[in-house]
Amino acid sequence: GIKPDEFMNNKKSHEVQVMSELVDSIANYCGIKQVIDIGSGKGYLSSFLSMQYNFKVYGIDSSSSNTNGAHERNRKLKKHWKAYQSRGRENLKSQSLDKANDRPVESKINCKAIHEELLNNASSLQNQDQVIIQDPSYSSTDMATPETNTETEADLVTGTQSHETKLSEDVLAVLNVLPADAAEDFSSSREKEKVLRKMTSLKTKARKSSESNLYFPLTSCITAETELNGIITDLEDCMVVGLHTCGDLAANTLRIFTAKPEIKAVCSVGCCYHLLSEQFENQEECHNQVWGFPMCQYLKDKGWCCGRNARMSACLALERVAVGQMLPTESLFYRAVLQVIIEEIYGVTKSDRHVGKTFSKSSSFIDYVRQSLKKLELDDSKLPDSCIMDYYEKYKHRMNELEAFNMLKVVLAPCIEVLILLDRLCYLKEQENIAWSGLVKLFDPVKSPRCYAVIGLKNQSC
Repeated sequence: GIKPDEFMNNKKSHEVQVMSELVDSIANYCGIKQVIDIGSGKGYLSSFLSMQYNFKVYGIDSSSSNTNGAHERNRKLKKHWKAYQSRGRENLKSQSLDKANDRPVESKINCKAIHEELLNNASSLQNQDQVIIQDPSYSSTDMATPETNTETEADLVTGTQSHETKLSEDVLAVLNVLPADAAEDFSSSREKEKVLRKMTSLKTKARKSSESNLYFPLTSCITAETELNGIITDLEDCMVVGLHTCGDLAANTLRIFTAKPEIKAVCSVGCCYHLLSEQFENQEECHNQVWGFPMCQYLKDKGWCCGRNARMSACLALERVAVGQMLPTESLFYRAVLQVIIEEIYGVTKSDRHVGKTFSKSSSFIDYVRQSLKKLELDDSKLPDSCIMDYYEKYKHRMNELEAFNMLKVVLAPCIEVLILLDRLCYLKEQENIAWSGLVKLFDPVKSPRCYAVIGLKNQSC
């Protein structure tokens, strides 16, 4: 029988199944059969979109080892697909039951019923603020939130008080698969029926496509200037997706979406904010460089900068800490004392090398320091064990301070992450060819802390 862990762990399975369903909804609305998965990694999302939803998928990753692994994994997955589908349905059923125990009554309904809840019970969502969904008629300076906007000079996005509006039928089609607390929505039962009929028709057509159920892993480094036609010879109207694209790749995915007429929609979930390049982080300016932050003109005009420490904090997981998954205080303490050692003994304040996951492979603090120094290409022979332990004992009593400091970073992490995400959303709002864009809380943040998707749809004329 099949071994699911050979293909996806529970976290990845949750991410792939939820995101695939949303991608399927958006692509079918747009009449798209081709999907481009940027930063596809080991090909989990690409394989699932191809086999479960019958899309023609091009998975692009800069690592040839990832691409080769994706080929082999896809071959095995095809072989066991029927068994995997059965197991996947059981997992999905189990996840639904788990959520039913923890969430209000509306969470017990399936996707079709969820859509009814969105359409008919918008008033029940007025106090929920997890997600921002934008109406196509809004300008780049207006934001739809569950509560009335207030004007302040320091706001990231300024605007007048939001009017009572209803999302277009087009947007309702996209929202069909979202959780009940994912959007503020208004519509009539007649509109709901039209949307459901259109979705059913489009899905039926997609299933009959003779070109479906194809997956092509490709190796290429993607930048904002990448010409997809040079990589994909049969490029057609398509949707671009990215599941946990690292650093600047998430920003460049949005830039490619806005620049390429063939790309009609985007669904991007970023991660690794600490790897973002920042335009205003250093004094020297590189006028021709494309930066990961900020993207929108509003923050560019303000000269906004987060800095690496803040971006590192944005990667922390408040929701996990809130449910008892505490921070790795001892490993953080080891790293902090190591920093003091390399500054005081070796005079090093900056290095292009990284210590990585040395803590998990170390038997003691002494072993950790020696392994780390080797990775940093520093001579550890000049540092006796007694000296290393002196540093440990000197700072051991301050471990509680370090834990309190890191807890403060965790509490502030969502503020920094939302700033980065709203920058990306505002960038889409500034583009004239974007009909609709929104920020959606897509995953369970305990299972997958980087849970927000930036979604955009092009104007039909584009």
